Amino acid sequence: MMKIDKAPVPLIVPDTADPRLTQSVAGTDQTGARVEIKVPMERPLTLYLNSQEIVTMMTIGDYPEYLALGYLLNQNMLKYNDVVTEVEYDDDLQVVVVRTTHHTNFEAKLKKRTQTSGCAQGTAFGDLLEAVESVALPKAELRTSWLYQMTQTINTMPSLYLEAGAIHGCVLCKEGTPLCYTEDVGRHNAVDKIAGWMYRHGVDASDKILYTTGRLTSEMVIKTVRMGIPILVSRSGFTAWGVDLARQVGLTLVGRTRGKRFIVLAGEERIVYDQDLAYVEEESAKHKRKGEAGDD
Repeated sequence: MMKIDKAPVPLIVPDTADPRLTQSVAGTDQTGARVEIKVPMERPLTLYLNSQEIVTMMTIGDYPEYLALGYLLNQNMLKYNDVVTEVEYDDDLQVVVVRTTHHTNFEAKLKKRTQTSGCAQGTAFGDLLEAVESVALPKAELRTSWLYQMTQTINTMPSLYLEAGAIHGCVLCKEGTPLCYTEDVGRHNAVDKIAGWMYRHGVDASDKILYTTGRLTSEMVIKTVRMGIPILVSRSGFTAWGVDLARQVGLTLVGRTRGKRFIVLAGEERIVYDQDLAYVEEESAKHKRKGEAGDD
């Protein structure tokens, strides 16, 4: 059980030693030889808002309280000025309940559903888009020196992706320093955990950067704007609607950040080119991840 009250802000990084998050599986390789590899776990988590069942999502299972809060915030079911009294997680039932001072009812909007681990399965409602369009993102800057420091640090940190693959990561950064690094089988879950962490600990979004290993889709843009973060960065590519939305709301969108390279398709005015590229190394083959041959 997690009470919603003042608490010190913990820095979060992937826990590659947690035996609940991966599983060893035996198989054969291309030569017919027996091999054993690690794969991420995937388990259902049912979310309730007060007495209303909202969704069953597939997740690796860490930080269920942050995931629950972040999902509700990013879906506009929970407002940032709402008073959350308690978040209760039952590991045996695989249920998390978020309780507020006022009761809410989403039956008219929601039908019982299962959100799979597929990357395109996030839900978005018309009123969510309206809420995003009304957001005024803070002025901020992205120094290229921060960008290169940030991507180098993230690419060389221990992660479940490097341990087992088949997983997405999202990282909240201040300047070039990672503060909160979450992973999950769906990037929507990973970013929701960060949203929940920020809400739980009152973290200011105005000077933060959100990094993701996945595509810069409309869903990722919407979630970033909902969180009040002015800059979104990815090592992967863009979708057209993601770019259009970012331009409409004034979000800085930086993609294909690999080694010395990156592309900015929205919010270019926040970029400060202060890094001499002669001192930036290309990405080591040891740390190359998804998206090298194309956009994932």
